[in-house]
Amino acid sequence: MANLIKVHGSQNSFFILDQTKLKTVLTDDQLRKLAQHLTDHQTGLLGGADGLLVVNKPTRSGALAQMRVINADGSEASMCGNGLRTVARYLAERDQKKSFKVDTMNASLQVRREKDFAPNVPAFAVEISPVRFNKEALPFDNLGHDRLLGTPVPELAPQLTFSAIAIPNPHLISFVSQKVIEGPLLGELGPYLNGDNPYFSDGVNVNFAHILGPNRLFVRTYERGVGFTNACGTGMSATSLAFVLLHGDQGAFDEPITVYNPGGMVKTVVHYQERRYWVELVGNATFTHHIEVKETDLHQASVNAENCTITATGEQGAYEQFINCLPKFNLSQRN
Repeated sequence: MANLIKVHGSQNSFFILDQTKLKTVLTDDQLRKLAQHLTDHQTGLLGGADGLLVVNKPTRSGALAQMRVINADGSEASMCGNGLRTVARYLAERDQKKSFKVDTMNASLQVRREKDFAPNVPAFAVEISPVRFNKEALPFDNLGHDRLLGTPVPELAPQLTFSAIAIPNPHLISFVSQKVIEGPLLGELGPYLNGDNPYFSDGVNVNFAHILGPNRLFVRTYERGVGFTNACGTGMSATSLAFVLLHGDQGAFDEPITVYNPGGMVKTVVHYQERRYWVELVGNATFTHHIEVKETDLHQASVNAENCTITATGEQGAYEQFINCLPKFNLSQRN
């Protein structure tokens, strides 16, 4: 028998599959089919998810393991901050470690156990890097600029400014009013820029942010390969970096920034050290269900409630109690 874990970071939900525990690892095609099968919100296991997190043996010296991120549509993301927190917790418990590195597509990233956010709401801190601003890193074109950083882009939307940051996933960020963040624009711009368009050939994660006050933000994300998501870890990290670069009167380097999202809340800390930007992302790592399944059903992408054993952890109730005590700022937190 094999095991899956249903997890979430700020209710950005995933299944974790540790391939080091399997007799035979899945091929890339099998992983894509399994991710699409498990995550479907209509027919998937436990109401589906936003992606599949795959734990493999490390690929770089000094790392404890490798994490791969397979999106709900079968595409692969270079990183996932919310997902990395949950994988960090899994590895910390598996190997009895508190601080270590995890390989991602572009880098080995430092992770560590943090103080619980609330009773039975464990938290982890993860490094989000590398950071790039050049248009080739995202990529984008036909917008009249080589870099977007608080830049008017009338091709995308009137009266708004945009920043484009790869961290390492590609992110487009705009600081907007509460009216705009509650309105239809993000739901129009996200699908457009992730379909056939002349600007972002590989698609892009689109983040709308509302400044709540000093070191306080609300961020809503349309995620590439997923759609609207309760939270996006690299998106909140990229938005925090744009915040301190563009709004230095309200956002500060090396100080905790509270970032609210439709799924809850995280903390970020933006650093600039040795001519290098990086962001520390701190948030919950919640396990909601343990799932026992036949390994052959994983290979055949045929996992369902009838052929596996599902055990709830009870942690979701604790998380919901935690977020019910958080302030609400706009309609997207109530939907």
